[in-house]
Amino acid sequence: MERAAMLSVSGLCASYGAIRAVNGISFEVQPGTMVAILGANGAGKSTTLRSIAGLHRASEGSIRLGGEEISALPVHRVARKGLALVPEGRMIVAPLTVEENLRLSGYAGRGDQRELMARVYELFPRLKERRTQVAGLMSGGEQQMLAIGRALMTQPSVLVLDEPSMGLAPAIVDVVFQAIVTLHRQGQCILLVEQNAEIALSVCEYAYLMKRGAIVAEGPVETLRADAGVLDAYLS
Repeated sequence: MERAAMLSVSGLCASYGAIRAVNGISFEVQPGTMVAILGANGAGKSTTLRSIAGLHRASEGSIRLGGEEISALPVHRVARKGLALVPEGRMIVAPLTVEENLRLSGYAGRGDQRELMARVYELFPRLKERRTQVAGLMSGGEQQMLAIGRALMTQPSVLVLDEPSMGLAPAIVDVVFQAIVTLHRQGQCILLVEQNAEIALSVCEYAYLMKRGAIVAEGPVETLRADAGVLDAYLS
């Protein structure tokens, strides 16, 4: 018997005024899997994630989380249902310390704050070292770790990551993606939007390729990596 999808999107359309950014896309994320949405700038990837998270109201389509329709819910209710978005730009609270940022997110969570914080510090030892530091004074890589840690404090059923490698040095990208892989191995369901196709295809099981608001290809990552024509459709 096939398992129900943890996240299911069907016929999603999203617009900015007269400009349609997402044009009727459908995709699924199964429990315990890590799925990528890949595409060039302007493909509609971030708009898709913003619509899923309740930050941008979809004009058409269905978004179901754990079988429950969430497309009409505001962002705070989507988060309480179990979907956590780590947005492009991180959106940490710069004047607060690392620990204050984590506690702030923990108030909206569904688990024990001390246990959740311990998990974040185990995943990112650098954050434990910097726990009393003002977040706005940290490096970009440390802020990305904090943004992921904040999302984990809500104990999400689906962790959604928007361009986690953007603006980071290669060594820090490795650290961040090692943590993402660890989360996946621990059973965390992850939806990843990433411009770096090589790194995304190296860690995910399944991928959807977007171009101009539509999904142009999908499949297991092994299949996509073996088909240069498919990747050209994504890259162009």
